[in-house]
Amino acid sequence: MAEPETGETILTAKQARVLERRERGLTQQEIADDMGTTASNVSAIERAAQANVEKARRTLEQVRVLKAPAKVTVRAGATFEALVDRVYERADAAGIKVDYCRPELYTHLYTHLTDRADGDEITAPITVGIGAGGDVEIYPAEAGAEALSR
Repeated sequence: MAEPETGETILTAKQARVLERRERGLTQQEIADDMGTTASNVSAIERAAQANVEKARRTLEQVRVLKAPAKVTVRAGATFEALVDRVYERADAAGIKVDYCRPELYTHLYTHLTDRADGDEITAPITVGIGAGGDVEIYPAEAGAEALSR
């Protein structure tokens, strides 16, 4: 069987091999037997691979937000209503039509921020990027985020 190409990625060859085999439905024990190691070692390799994949995903999110022509950064304590208002204000100022109507934008933001929300309140700083095509990306913000009143 051909090994997955890792080229210049953040995955090691072993991590790629484990992820590829798990995608094909093999158990950790089956992979361990095939690789001549233990299921415990395969589990550790898989956890490290998944962490690398998540880190890469977050990096891509950050790049999309950084490249966005319009951004909104809020501190913890901001409400979703205020965030939605600010997104539309920034988009209008930049001449961008947001891809979402108000209820859709609220739902999009809330869905992607459930781990950083308590009811209608955002519990951690975030930055929202508004792309030239009206797409909206979310990324955890820096500690010195611009304040948004409730």
